[in-house]
Amino acid sequence: MTVTAHNPVLPGCFPDPSVCRVGQDYYLASSSFAYFPGIPLHHSRDLAHWRPIGHAIDRDGQLDLRGVRASGGLYAPTLRHAAGRFHLVCTLIDGPGAAGNFLVSADDPAGDWSDPVWLPDAPGFDPSLFFDDDGSAYLLGTRLLPGTDGRTEVWMRGFDVATGALTGPDRVLFRGALVDARWAEGPHLYRHDGWYVLLLAEGGTEYEHAVTVARSRQVEGPYANHPGNPVLTHRHLGLAHPLSGVGHADLVQTPGGDWYATVLASRMYGGRYANLGRETHLARVVWEQGWPVFNPGVGLLTEQTEVALPAHPWPAAEPVDDFDAPVLGAGWNLLRGAAAGAYSLTERPGHLRLRLLPQTLAEQGTPAFAGRRQQHIDFAAETALDFRPAGPGECAGLAVLQSPGHHVTLTVTAGADGGTVLRLTERNAGTETVRGELPVRPGPLRLGVRARGQDYTFSCSQSPDGSRDVGTVDGRFLSSQAAGGFTGVYLGPYATGPAGGTGHADYDWFRYGPAAR
Repeated sequence: MTVTAHNPVLPGCFPDPSVCRVGQDYYLASSSFAYFPGIPLHHSRDLAHWRPIGHAIDRDGQLDLRGVRASGGLYAPTLRHAAGRFHLVCTLIDGPGAAGNFLVSADDPAGDWSDPVWLPDAPGFDPSLFFDDDGSAYLLGTRLLPGTDGRTEVWMRGFDVATGALTGPDRVLFRGALVDARWAEGPHLYRHDGWYVLLLAEGGTEYEHAVTVARSRQVEGPYANHPGNPVLTHRHLGLAHPLSGVGHADLVQTPGGDWYATVLASRMYGGRYANLGRETHLARVVWEQGWPVFNPGVGLLTEQTEVALPAHPWPAAEPVDDFDAPVLGAGWNLLRGAAAGAYSLTERPGHLRLRLLPQTLAEQGTPAFAGRRQQHIDFAAETALDFRPAGPGECAGLAVLQSPGHHVTLTVTAGADGGTVLRLTERNAGTETVRGELPVRPGPLRLGVRARGQDYTFSCSQSPDGSRDVGTVDGRFLSSQAAGGFTGVYLGPYATGPAGGTGHADYDWFRYGPAAR
């Protein structure tokens, strides 16, 4: 039996995918940067259909994300299972307290993960775990070579997962497959047919991204470069190709002996812009002459991948969140943690209540913002807002966010004449421009945004007026190609107000889904 996987298998900003299998089950972790909860975890039974099961960093006190930049935070986790327990290593960049590489562990990936065990003796970034057949464990990582512009080396040491202690000598395994290789990173090590196979991301995370491989008969090396490197990339296809930045692969074997890879890539549209960020794709892998071959006969990522497993779809996610649960669902994220009292799901049952915090999306703080990933090129989102500004500076509504310097807000606020207005504001490279404004009456109203490619049209509906468009924004500036960084677009409820205020905004529901052209 086979199932067809449609790429991307995880649409939206789920980069740096790391996958492992336990029995018939597959688990996947990905980067989350400044968003909280951090390190989303997904579960599959067929590698084609994935469901969210939680986050490895999901409670106050586990680690501190306060003040991290938009594309700082949590980078490139590696998820592995050994001796009945799950282990995950990751890097915290720019943390205000403890930072660097750390280990968390759990008996159940959908359950409680441990507090981080910090690894001060593990330099650099992109840590990875390898458990050998004899039970020995190793930690790999990437460090920048001093005095270079992106030249790196992959190192390895023995590792005690019970204590987090590194053991044995520090060994350099590899410094990149190609001449003058830059950013050889994201190492993963496997045992196959008597070889130790080292898989790398190389060339940086943009157009030049690639997957390269080396191997050795001994775990400590020396590792020989594959003469066919890179084994997967799209950089030779030209700038016009719609799928770009292919790299950062991880391999997994099914019980039947078949191999597959999770790989990140970006869908370009409206030119060389990828508003959805780096997404998780699936590729088939076969072994030839001791080397992995990705999508044999094609050598590229494809729109569909046939998987030699029985289909196991999950119930479709509900398009509407009625905010009836006591906690936010797994698809929602906050920025840099949960500010005390920033939101409540219980003060007005059946509503998400946001406090009018002084922090805004333009700062590296923790604003009153609940965001979900944009997962479709064409989408429609809508929410029901109950809010009346009590004074100047108070506003609440809907935000479409890429970074502090690049976002759009559609907010209800006080007008210059003392009335209430709905204002559409674009913040592009730090400069704010009002793109539309409508007077609105006190009382509940619906706010919406719909995207057709790079056109984001914002709307308002208030009885008895019906729906009105407020304005359309060219969304190209919301891509990482224009704004920089590593994340895709998030959107959701947002509120802010002057310091010392006590106001709030209530959201009855939020709807998101794909829109047909």
